[in-house]
Amino acid sequence: MTNSRCVDIRYEGIVNYEEAIALMKSLQKQRIEEEINDTMLILEHPEIVTVGPRARNDGISAPPGYETFPVDRGGGLTWHGEGQIVCYPIFKWNLDGEDSVASIISKIEDWVISSLTELDIPARKDERMQGVWVGQNKICSIGLSFLRWTSRHGFTINVDTPPGRVENLSGCGLGAATTTSLARLGYKITKKEIISVLLDSIENSINRKIGVIYE
Repeated sequence: MTNSRCVDIRYEGIVNYEEAIALMKSLQKQRIEEEINDTMLILEHPEIVTVGPRARNDGISAPPGYETFPVDRGGGLTWHGEGQIVCYPIFKWNLDGEDSVASIISKIEDWVISSLTELDIPARKDERMQGVWVGQNKICSIGLSFLRWTSRHGFTINVDTPPGRVENLSGCGLGAATTTSLARLGYKITKKEIISVLLDSIENSINRKIGVIYE
């Protein structure tokens, strides 16, 4: 294993969820075959709730009024929509310290936590569930799917989402209103500011140096 590698960044704007799935699968195949570098997609989705296997196994569904889409990443219900940062790392995870799914999830959690801490947001882990929390509320969800240790799907950070849309969802043992946004917790921060800090800290946090940025 090596200690670091290059990652290309792709800003995709607002992308329909099904289109994003197709793009991730294509890039994952290219990454496995060493046709591209590690690549991170940064985007936003029109509102949709993705339903992971844990939610399906537990019989948990979104309330009426939400469009849903079944997915193969880990986890339960995840809201996507306006005011949310979506990051999809199409990474080959075989650097030092990336020898298990748990270690990879933990590395992503630490990356988000250190980035938010730079912005004076007291983010933390919580034993109840993977992801990133502020106080007693979850503001970042993480769910990955792997093929030959190359990932798709990724993580979301709720920055300033429409009131009530995230909060109405429950799942995986968490009650409604547990997941929220930074804005609802009183933090006036922009998506651009958070993305900037994430990229500034990517080398120290997950041992990837930024290569090409596609905007």
